Amino acid sequence: MELRIIDISKDILDCPVYPGDPEPKLELVSGIRNGDACNTAKMTVCLHTGTHADAPLHFIDGAAPINHTDLSVYIGECVVVECSEGLITGETVNSSFPKADRILVKGNGNAFFDVTAAEELTFAGVKLIGTDAASVGVFGNEAPAHKAFLREKTAILENLDLSAVQPGKYFLMAQPLKIKGVEAAPCRAVLIEDYLFWGGKRGIGAF
Repeated sequence: MELRIIDISKDILDCPVYPGDPEPKLELVSGIRNGDACNTAKMTVCLHTGTHADAPLHFIDGAAPINHTDLSVYIGECVVVECSEGLITGETVNSSFPKADRILVKGNGNAFFDVTAAEELTFAGVKLIGTDAASVGVFGNEAPAHKAFLREKTAILENLDLSAVQPGKYFLMAQPLKIKGVEAAPCRAVLIEDYLFWGGKRGIGAF
């Protein structure tokens, strides 16, 4: 039986950029139609555009860059939970979030963590938190949630596309690109849903 792979990545060129970040730019270096031997393109892009992973260095000076993060954190069992739009608090986490190493939040791009939620999740041992929002933190006050996750080395995935994903258990693969010394990197995130992993059953609902 073939694996069912769900692409949860947003296209870098189509995804709206975070306010204040530069727009991505794609340029043709060579083209077969122009008489060149091959097609070659180059792209200039902010590392936080589209689906990407944040490293501790993003908000903690001198902390680990993306090429020093543990790749195993981005590969493994995860749970997708559906949240109401707005602020996710520590109380929300304690009452409604499952116990899991990796949690992806589906909130229509508008669910954000406050610092108490981030602290509760790291205390519970969450290794990776993902969101379909552009940031885990609220626009204009992103630092507290980011720092609470990153100082405990909880991996962060942002700008996921969970529109076609139902709440439940999946197998995640979302390795960031290897770029030396930087605070973030794009990744091609996918979920695998298959009886080999889960017996075709989902057990986590929305809240």
